[in-house]
Order: sequence, then structure tokens, then C-alpha cells
Amino acid sequence: MQDQHIASAYDRDLEALQALIIKMGGMVEAAIRDAAEALTNRDTELADKVRKGDKAIDALDDKVNEEAARVIALRAPVSKDLRMILAIIRFAAAMERIGDYAKNLAKRVGTLSELRPVDGTDATLRRMARDVEIMLRDLIDAFIRRDAALAADVIARDADIDQTYNSLFREFLTHMMEDPRNITPCMHLHFIAKNTERMGDLVTNMAEQVIYLATGQRPEEDRVKKDQTPYMTAPE
Repeated sequence: MQDQHIASAYDRDLEALQALIIKMGGMVEAAIRDAAEALTNRDTELADKVRKGDKAIDALDDKVNEEAARVIALRAPVSKDLRMILAIIRFAAAMERIGDYAKNLAKRVGTLSELRPVDGTDATLRRMARDVEIMLRDLIDAFIRRDAALAADVIARDADIDQTYNSLFREFLTHMMEDPRNITPCMHLHFIAKNTERMGDLVTNMAEQVIYLATGQRPEEDRVKKDQTPYMTAPE
């Protein structure tokens, strides 16, 4: 009976850790969505909400680490349970960083609201952010279900994020060359695009962890990055 009680308490500890990650994922999804909407509408109040909300995401990251450390010290998990707890710690760190990127997007809204718009870029940035948000949502679902196939699909979608970033980078270069007045807004918008691209990378890293959790094996092939901007030159 005592062993059953201990096992039940252990299961509750693991479930509580997973619940924290699910909660954190929902908060980060909302931060991405709100930051993108604030950018599109130049909504400084919503941007301020995103910035302030990042403190709650940071606090949840701290709580995950504290609880994970407690479970490891108290239960001495091995094998798949230890892999899960270590993955949860990595997930929390990655989502905290995504929250930082969303906050950084929001920080640019006030400045951009005072600058001339750059044709066609806001809609692309919002779509890019929406794609990352959906990737994160599917990643959390894959984690809950230990669904390696869905995690692999999330990884594959990161190529589209990279391609969108490449396209935006070319657009920003063109706009800046056509009119020097576009330089400042394009620099801010490029910062936003790059941060969004990095969000996709972090979601992809978590998806690789889900595959490891589900199968006990790392993805066999190294992921090929599609970010070509280090090799691009200005259009002639």
C-alpha cells in the first residue's frame, strides 16, 4: 500500500510538471499573437500588455525549474521519466526565450507607430508570427500525446518560416535602396522578422526533444537551415 501511495504521488508530480508546461505554452502563444496584432494595428496599449505579461512567463519558467529540481531530488527518476523531466526543463527555457522575443517585438511598436509604413511587410510579418504560433500549439499537442509524427511535421514547417524571412530580408533591402526614409522603419521591421524566425528555431528544437521522448532516439538527419541572408547581397 505504501509503495502504491508513493507511486501515485510521483505520478501527480510528473503530471503537475506537464501541466505547468502546457500553461506556459498557452501564455507564450498569446504573447506571440498579441505582439503581432499590436504590430499590425500599431496598438501601443496591447504592446504594453505583452511587455508586462512577460514577467508572468518568466515566473512560470522559475517555477518549472524549482519543481523539476524538487522531483529529481525527491524521486530520483531514471530512464524515460528522467528524459521527460529534462525535456520539460529545456521546454521551459525555450518558451521563456520565445516570450522574450515576443516582448522585443512589442517594444518596437511604439517607435514604428511614429514612422512611415513600409508597404506589404506588416501582413507578411503577422502571417509569419501566426505560423510560429500554430507550430508552438502543435508542438504542445505533440508533447502531450508523445506524437513523433506531429513533432516531425512541426520541424518540417520551420523551412517555410526561414523562406518567409529570406523574402522579407530582400524586401527590406529593396525598400531601403529605393528611399533612404525607409531605412529606419526597415531596420526595426527586420529586427522583428529575425526575432520571429528565431522563435521558429526554438519551437523546432523542442519538437526534436518530443521525438526523443516518444522514440528514445534523436532525429536521424541534421536539420538544414533555410536562412540564406548571410549570403545575400543588395539587389542591383
